Amino acid sequence: MTNSTEIRPFRIDIADADLADLRDRLAGTRWPVEVAGTGWERGVPSGYLKELAAYWRDGFDWRAQERALNAYPQFTTDLDGATVHFLHLRSENADALPLLLLHGWPGSFLEFLDLIPLLADEFHLVIPSLPGYGFSGPVTETGWTDGRSAAVLAALMDRLGYDRYGIQGGDVSGFIGPEIGRVAPERVVGVHVNAFVTFPSGDLEGLTESEQRRLELFQHFQQELGGYLQVQGTRPQTVSYGLADSPTAQLAWIVEKFKDWTDPASELPEDAVDRDLLLTNVSLYWFTNTAGSTAHTYYERFHDAAGWAPRERSTVPTAVANFTTDIAIRRFAETTGTIVRWTEFDRGGHFAALEAPDLLAADVRAFFADLKETVR
Repeated sequence: MTNSTEIRPFRIDIADADLADLRDRLAGTRWPVEVAGTGWERGVPSGYLKELAAYWRDGFDWRAQERALNAYPQFTTDLDGATVHFLHLRSENADALPLLLLHGWPGSFLEFLDLIPLLADEFHLVIPSLPGYGFSGPVTETGWTDGRSAAVLAALMDRLGYDRYGIQGGDVSGFIGPEIGRVAPERVVGVHVNAFVTFPSGDLEGLTESEQRRLELFQHFQQELGGYLQVQGTRPQTVSYGLADSPTAQLAWIVEKFKDWTDPASELPEDAVDRDLLLTNVSLYWFTNTAGSTAHTYYERFHDAAGWAPRERSTVPTAVANFTTDIAIRRFAETTGTIVRWTEFDRGGHFAALEAPDLLAADVRAFFADLKETVR
C-alpha cells in the first residue's frame, strides 16, 4: 500500500487456489456434537449448517457472483494508513445529491446493491467497505475507533470532490454515520439511519406501546443475543483464530445474526435474504480474512473513552427508520441528535437494504427531498 492520493480502479479476482482451499476446508469440517432436543435458541443447529455448508462447497458459484460484482465501478484509495475500497456510481442527473451508503456488521457493501437502481436517479452513490472490512481490510494496528473511521470516510468524500453530501447507514454505521456529521457538520446535509441503537436511561414512564415493545427487544438482545458483542468487544483476537481457520465457523458466526435479526416473519435466514447473496457476503469475509479485523473494531468501540463521553447534541438533521427488529426509541435518540424524521415499518428487519429495499429507498428519498432546500 502507498500513501498517495491516487484513486485506483479495482476488480475482484480471488485466486483459484483460494477457492480450492475453501472447498477443502469445508469438506474437512470437524462437526461438534449437538445436544439433543435443542434448536436455534442455543445457536445454529448442525443440520441446518451442514446443509448450507454443503451448498457453499458444491453448489454456490463464486465466479458468477464475482462477475456480477465486477460490473459495478469499484476503486481503492489510501487514507490514514488504510486502503479504502468503494463503489462510486455517478447519477446522470446533474443535480443529484452525493450519498454515502455505509454498511454494518456482519454485512458488507453488498447490502446496497438492490438500492442502487432505486436511488441512482437522485443521488451520486458512494458505497465503501468500512475500514477493516472486506477489501478495505484487514487493518493491522490499534486505534480504529468509530471516530477514526468517520474521519477517513469524510476524507474519502473530500477526495471525490463532494463538498455537500448525505449519509445513510445502519448497525455500526448508526454510530459512524452520525459521527461523520460531527466530524464535518458543514458538509453533511443530513444523516439517515436504520438498525439504530438507543440506550434507555432516566424516566421510562409514558412509553408508547410501540416503544415498550422496542424496549423489550433491547432487553432480549442484552440477555440472549449479545454474546458475539461481548466476545468481539473484549477478546477479538481469541475468536479470530477460529474464524480465520474454519470457514464453517465463519459461516455459523454470520448466519446466526441473519437468523436473529431478520424479520421474524422469515423462518430461516434465506427466507429473508437470498441464499447466494448471503454466501457471497460470508465469502467476502473469508477470502479477505477480515473477520478478526472487524472483531477488533468492536474492541476499539468498547474501549473508546472519547466515543462514550457526553457530548453536545448534534445539529445535523437526522432521520431514523425503525424496522421490525430495531430497538431505537425516539426520546433517547433525541438526547444525542436532531431528529427531524421518524418512521416505523411493519416489514423488514435489521438488514433493511437487503430485506425491504423498496421501503428503505423510499424513506431515504423522502428525507432528503425534505432537506433539498438546505442543499441549495
